[in-house]
Amino acid sequence: MTICNHQPSLTSVVGHGVQRVGMANAWVDSFPRTAGRVLDEMDTILGFKLSNIIADGPNSKLNRTENSQPAVMAISVLILRILEHEFGFDIKSRVDVTLGHSLGEFSALVAGGYLRFGEALGLVRRRAEVMAHCTRHIAEKFGESYGMVALICEPAHLEGLLGTVHEFLGLRAPGLDDASHTMPPIQQVMVANINSKNQIVLSGSLERIKTLLVQLRQFGGHDPRAVRLKSDSPFHSSVMAPATGYMRNAIENVNITFPASMPCISNVSALPFQSKEDLKNLLSRQCIDTVRWWDSIRYLHQERGVRRWIGIGPGKVGRNLVGKEVGRVNTKGGGVWAVCDPREMQDIMVALEKTEEESIDGS
Repeated sequence: MTICNHQPSLTSVVGHGVQRVGMANAWVDSFPRTAGRVLDEMDTILGFKLSNIIADGPNSKLNRTENSQPAVMAISVLILRILEHEFGFDIKSRVDVTLGHSLGEFSALVAGGYLRFGEALGLVRRRAEVMAHCTRHIAEKFGESYGMVALICEPAHLEGLLGTVHEFLGLRAPGLDDASHTMPPIQQVMVANINSKNQIVLSGSLERIKTLLVQLRQFGGHDPRAVRLKSDSPFHSSVMAPATGYMRNAIENVNITFPASMPCISNVSALPFQSKEDLKNLLSRQCIDTVRWWDSIRYLHQERGVRRWIGIGPGKVGRNLVGKEVGRVNTKGGGVWAVCDPREMQDIMVALEKTEEESIDGS
């Protein structure tokens, strides 16, 4: 999740694959009352002790999509509640906009006041169950392995790489001047994420992603570094169409506040949600559409003038992705933080207070 204002931006960017056994333990030890309350609420909503799986594992159980997604979302909200209740960080008065990467979009909507935690968590759990079923179904149908692979290249080559990938996938008219014209489009592979100026993520059949990489290197003039992500499911691809169908129906029975206390940026449009119907449509489409994270960060940085970014959730993935685009943010009142370790909370709060004072002095 990411929450931002013109000097601050709070980012809760966490999505698939950042879960780990014990990720709540340090928070419970440091802030037992607030953390325990959120975990108890999570268990009550879900109807089983997910908190035990988060605390003790095993990894094989936590890594199941139907467990990992609600777990990551709940821990993001847990950290948000600690900021609010233990440190008096008032989201409504100190944040201008929220943003979340993939799964993190749900916690961003909770932070922004669009969705209640309980209803958002229920959506995430059932949506994850549908996604897990989609993966099992297609693996049984085609006998292939599925997942996600990040492609990393030099920033100057990203647009060319993305264009070539689209051509090999048959997503636009061919434009290469080589033998690739005669090759059929590669099926069951999609561009799941455009994360930064040098990284995209492919989703789908791992064998077909390998085929795509061979064609990129032999015929496309690109040689990106490929990194297999911690996911056995092809998220943000057409395989997940049933999850979109589930969301379209389920979200009609959820209380949505619109307008809420601040704008929230859509993964699909890379712009603020425009209406309640727009939110329902884009949040449903997010299951199969590309996460336009790079476009979202550029929009906030270049067009809305965001200078302070606060990432909330397990790990520092969000801070790192933001930092790739906005750099060190030397402007007074600016900065990029990751709120992911209770031992760093006091220092982070002091830094945030300082940047707010600098922002006022410089305005």
